[in-house]
Amino acid sequence: MKPVDELILTNARVVTMTQGSNGYAVSPLCNIHIEQGRILKLSESDVASGDNVFDCEGRLVTPGFIDCHTHLVFAGSRADEFEQRLKGVPYQEIAKQGGGILSTVRATREASVDQLTELALPRLDGLIRSGVTSVEVKSGYGLTIDDEIKMLRAAKALEAHRKIRITTTLLAAHALPPEYRGRADDYIDLVCHEIIPLVAEEKLATSVDVFCESIGFNLQQTEKVFQAAIKHGLKVKGHTEQLSNLGGTALTAQYGGLSADHIEFLDQVGVEAMAKSNTVATLLPGAFYFLKETQLPPIDLLRQHNVPMAIATDLNPGTSPFADLTMMMNMGCTLFGLTPEETLRGVTVNAAQALGYGDSRGQIATGFDADLAIWDVNHPAEFSYFQGAPRLAARLVAGELDHV
Repeated sequence: MKPVDELILTNARVVTMTQGSNGYAVSPLCNIHIEQGRILKLSESDVASGDNVFDCEGRLVTPGFIDCHTHLVFAGSRADEFEQRLKGVPYQEIAKQGGGILSTVRATREASVDQLTELALPRLDGLIRSGVTSVEVKSGYGLTIDDEIKMLRAAKALEAHRKIRITTTLLAAHALPPEYRGRADDYIDLVCHEIIPLVAEEKLATSVDVFCESIGFNLQQTEKVFQAAIKHGLKVKGHTEQLSNLGGTALTAQYGGLSADHIEFLDQVGVEAMAKSNTVATLLPGAFYFLKETQLPPIDLLRQHNVPMAIATDLNPGTSPFADLTMMMNMGCTLFGLTPEETLRGVTVNAAQALGYGDSRGQIATGFDADLAIWDVNHPAEFSYFQGAPRLAARLVAGELDHV
């Protein structure tokens, strides 16, 4: 993405999201000066005109929102399963009928790179309409070398169709493929010795994720994947403590993980490990809501230990079919008891840290990327409050304006 040489946003009311209470405060009218796709400075509002000037007309300007956990690329639909579950059909029965995650795997394997890209675009558009400028996209519905690579290529191709920044994560250790039934260790060997090296060599992902859970992979298998990722220069992340407490979050922190995600069953030991390693806690209220879960993540413990909390959609066909990040902010408040400031930090500065971009995205500050959102909003609490009405006026990605 080529950065814009120079741009000045005038008459902006800025919410910088820098550290401290001032980061959430709305500034008086000011100008944002942008050069080469980065923020040069903020200055007092004055009269400016020319081709390189955009008048915000008093609108609110925030960092562009960051969705730091999605499964955006997939084929097929599981709406029929949703309907069956509502009629009382148990998940086990749905799985026996060929449903569940493996139905998505079959459909994704049958789709081409181009087809997967086209299918993902409407979902991406939903995120963009909610102010998103950066999206993390995981693989994990291919579960073979070729199909995992195909998913990552489709994710990267999205940047050619929209003004967006895509970060890719390898999640080959998402589920056990049917052809490896009863041979989980053999599949993990494939992930570690063949898939991870190839992904690293071709620079198709920056991180590796693992679903560490009773229905996923155990601690020993997860650690093996982490070790392979680090050996090949990739960061690690964890799907951990969603359904039970296996200690996956503490393991993720032990390996310097960028984030541990879901974490409903996280205990104090895991929280303290995250605090020590500065691992972000990524909360996924959409899945919590959709699955009618009752075990809340340990929000108070995370606050007590100053663990940064991110909020993400977990956009996926089975457990969180939501393409609206502000809806997740609302759920974060209503379901998890977060404050509007915490949710806004969760989709800006903390989400940036969860992707390894804490020093370049998620804040309006000198030297940071000019990824911004311009809103018809009076106060930042409105992002977590009102839902459904269009509020985004424009976005900037690398300093380039994208009008809504």
